[in-house]
Amino acid sequence: MIIMVREFLNLNETRNMFLFVSKYIEENKDFLTQADKAIGDGDHGVGMARGFIAVREKIGSKNFNSIGEILSSIGTILLTTIGGAAGAIFGTLFRGASKNLREEDTFSVRILSSMLNDGLESVKQRGKAEPGNKTMVDSLEPAAIKSKELLTLPLKDALIAVSEAARIGAENTKGMIATIGKAKTLGERSLGHPDPGAISVCLILRSMMEYVLSL
Repeated sequence: MIIMVREFLNLNETRNMFLFVSKYIEENKDFLTQADKAIGDGDHGVGMARGFIAVREKIGSKNFNSIGEILSSIGTILLTTIGGAAGAIFGTLFRGASKNLREEDTFSVRILSSMLNDGLESVKQRGKAEPGNKTMVDSLEPAAIKSKELLTLPLKDALIAVSEAARIGAENTKGMIATIGKAKTLGERSLGHPDPGAISVCLILRSMMEYVLSL
């Protein structure tokens, strides 16, 4: 039996991957809500689901000319539909991820790494968060760093490793005291609970991985 190793996705497959991501986030709305209730106001799951439902509705039948165009469209939709700080940050993540990909028409490990690292840079500039602040950066940065080490791997293997780095990063936020955002007011009471934004990054990357593994 010959096993095909996917090195890249074309534009339609990339769009479909993010449709899969959108459905995955919607399905995990209650999980994200419960995570946010522990250290926030409990609206993170509802906002993320609302944003990604809009993504699915607006890009499902649309044709794109580049990976950057797909990511920028997602970012703009999230920015205008999630609401609050999460909308600003996740919109910034995808819009920032798009900035060097306007001429790219395939999604490869190189594109994944560019997406994560440019997105990370944009998020840090927008939110002023650093590793250890108990934010999405604590999941996103390990994934971005790991992606730079994986440029010679097949896409599925890179996504497995990047997704695991994000998962460990999100898990590690349990041991952090929030020093930025709404959870900052809880002080030590935020210990023992993972950051909802970090969980969301983990879910996005896990669902990207699951999509590619399904091909």
